Amino acid sequence: MSGGPYSVSPVGILHSCFKEKFAIPRQPQLAPAASGVLELLPPFNQGEAVQGLEQVSHVWLLFLFHQTLEEKPRLKVRPPRLGGNQSIGVFASRATHRPNGIGQSVVKLDKVEPGRLWVSGIDLLDGTPILDIKPYVSYADSIPGAYNAIASLAPELIPVTWAAGVLQQAQEQAQRLGEPLVELIEQCLAQDPRPAYQVPQPDRRYGTRFWDVDVRWHYPVAGEIVVLEVLPG
Repeated sequence: MSGGPYSVSPVGILHSCFKEKFAIPRQPQLAPAASGVLELLPPFNQGEAVQGLEQVSHVWLLFLFHQTLEEKPRLKVRPPRLGGNQSIGVFASRATHRPNGIGQSVVKLDKVEPGRLWVSGIDLLDGTPILDIKPYVSYADSIPGAYNAIASLAPELIPVTWAAGVLQQAQEQAQRLGEPLVELIEQCLAQDPRPAYQVPQPDRRYGTRFWDVDVRWHYPVAGEIVVLEVLPG
């Protein structure tokens, strides 16, 4: 076979609740409240392209890590799951530094319309180019007895609490957006988005943006997060 270059074009663009990379779950389905709308591009924005998807609960999204594309391929990476200080082969990891910048995620398909798909349980940044969409097939895609000794269990969750009055701030913004913002914040922060090698400092604030809302938090003690602020950006 020829080893020449190939070109691909996006079939759509994902409009996601995640406006920044920090605090995005490291795998899909870890934050069920994380949602977005996949806008299909011509010619795939016609009803024929999605006919039959109303019978499907989940889909695979093949996408481009558009903010981490690199000219020089990496043979080894330092995945966050291993603390960011242990190297393994690039093909043994789902790290964002990929050959050809290609990723894949299985997401819940909530609604189908010509030109648009509503999805949740996502782990994709706003503006992510989607290269292909494939239906999840449960008898083939779920393999009894499959294992991955590097990541055998979901990450351990840590408690998330709210400073005085901040939960009300989040509830008000959730009502304005019509989105489960409180659940989104708790689900994402409980996975501790900090690099695993970083030591918590009680006086250091962290932050990110969900939808158009800026969220700030800190670690008053090890193993606990307190949300400090939830305000429209």
